[in-house]
Amino acid sequence: MEGVAHRAPRIKFCGITGVADAELAVSHGAWAVGLILWPESKRACDPAEGIRISNAVRRKAEVCGVFVNQSLDEIAAFVDMLQLSMVQLHGEEGPAFATEVRRRTGAKVIKAQSVRLASDVLKVQAFHAIDYHLLDTYREGQRGGTGETFDWAMLERRSTDVPLILSGGLTAENVGEAIAAADPFAVDVASGTEASPGVKDPAKMKAFAEAVRLSADEPEPAPKPLASEAPKAPASATPAGRRSPVRPASA
Repeated sequence: MEGVAHRAPRIKFCGITGVADAELAVSHGAWAVGLILWPESKRACDPAEGIRISNAVRRKAEVCGVFVNQSLDEIAAFVDMLQLSMVQLHGEEGPAFATEVRRRTGAKVIKAQSVRLASDVLKVQAFHAIDYHLLDTYREGQRGGTGETFDWAMLERRSTDVPLILSGGLTAENVGEAIAAADPFAVDVASGTEASPGVKDPAKMKAFAEAVRLSADEPEPAPKPLASEAPKAPASATPAGRRSPVRPASA
């Protein structure tokens, strides 16, 4: 809208399988980290490691469990075990089921919809009593992580106030264009920041976060690096007998 400052969308790094990648995501300003808890995914997160990830970052970012056509009892058990703050439903779950997940677990709910036709953009609007809609690229037999974009012009058909999370083939090279086309609440990335499925590439994560930040009319400053990544000051920079203060990494 003309005259209104455009803020950069939030970032959800998905397909996280280890603590180091989760902490790196947070250091790059992640709003959420996604743990795929559907065992058939090539990016499936081991539940024991999921607990460690949650313990490490849940006070700094949303921890989202991704599920595909799993039972309400199974989802609720994972929310409790991993202390998930979000649940993403990436299967054929219906609106009543999504609403019940939200009621029973207390977690925010994302409903994902694979987009092939403009009608798919409208289909997810039946989920009006949840927190977010995520639109991803359709590929037969695959649940997300396609590495392919869809036609963002189809998003003009949206007519809902439920915040949009844009996914599907996003990379540092195209996320600025995607944001300009869709103006999403958040962007979601998995394969676009990976070295291999389930293993993040630090350089790609940094480039992606910078590209998102630069999409704003007035880009926000880059998050401070983790303490382990911060450059060491020269020995002469601090008077003898005094320690340089160590600042915690920003959330």
